[in-house]
Amino acid sequence: MNATHSPVDPKLLEILVCPVTKQALEYDRDNNELISSKAGLAYPIRDGIPIMLPDEARAIDD
Repeated sequence: MNATHSPVDPKLLEILVCPVTKQALEYDRDNNELISSKAGLAYPIRDGIPIMLPDEARAIDD
């Protein structure tokens, strides 16, 4: 069973912000991540739970 791509509650996505910049996040459905363009970070979503720790985030290229 692969639960890595579990859907995220849309209401949760509306209230989450980047812990670094406090800015809104964009949901990247293809990679199952929350993107903070300003911080240049992609936060993973595991088992439907966003992992909002900067140490767990992936740096993204512009």
